[in-house]
Amino acid sequence: MPNILTAFQTLITHPISDLISYYKGKNRINQIGDALEFFIKDIFADTVTETDELKKLLKYDEVFSYSGNANNPPDLMLKNGDAVEIKKIESLGASIALNSSYPKSKLFCDSPLITSHCRTCEDWQEKDIIYAIGVAKDKRLKLLWLIYGDCYAADREIYEKITNTIASGINQIPGVEFSKTKELGRVNKVDPLKITYLRIRGMWGIQNPLSVFDYANLGYEKNSDFQAIAIMKTSKYLSFPAQDREGLEARLDCNLQMFDVKIKSPNNPIQLISARIINYRK
Repeated sequence: MPNILTAFQTLITHPISDLISYYKGKNRINQIGDALEFFIKDIFADTVTETDELKKLLKYDEVFSYSGNANNPPDLMLKNGDAVEIKKIESLGASIALNSSYPKSKLFCDSPLITSHCRTCEDWQEKDIIYAIGVAKDKRLKLLWLIYGDCYAADREIYEKITNTIASGINQIPGVEFSKTKELGRVNKVDPLKITYLRIRGMWGIQNPLSVFDYANLGYEKNSDFQAIAIMKTSKYLSFPAQDREGLEARLDCNLQMFDVKIKSPNNPIQLISARIINYRK
């Protein structure tokens, strides 16, 4: 079953950094963000070198249960596996814009932000989520983070408390007609004619992994032509099939390293949790 470990093996076999040149002839792609999405999809489906479009689509259908859009998370869901949210930034230290979607430690089926197609594409209640964050410098992929949400974001109650408090506060303004939406809310009939409304939309963002994990030695090398770093709980790593773990571990060398570190719990920073780092440098 495809997972982050098999995807990492595919990435090591095909460490493509000039994504636009690689995908331009195949898919008429000229934006690095679009090329990054194709690349992430291809490393999970192991279709990086597949030139037959129908065979590639058939493999996508075999591997993924859902492929989303820019307005609704996630971007991908592996059948009976993890969800993937893809983000592109253009500098190593830039923050990641999440727009109306707050950071997620996990993806839940009852989230109002997902589509009905996502909710019903397979039988599921919650999924681990991977943030695939590509750093594109001069239109080339310089660094790829693959970070599990439960290493990066707090539980959803933390963020929902903020949104609920904002909505509750607005609702207490005298003379305001407030209605709930998939955004933070909407204020209706603002003016005497009762023809004006105000949409209230959250614009979430999260700090760059280089800043978030600056206390931990993740093995980042700024002089590498291309680097990929995966971060997951050690327990998550050990949950993958033995053959996938052994297959990746058999490739360990000076360019591919794997080690455990302690990272801060997103819910309680005084508590440290064991995390597995997979680091590949080209």
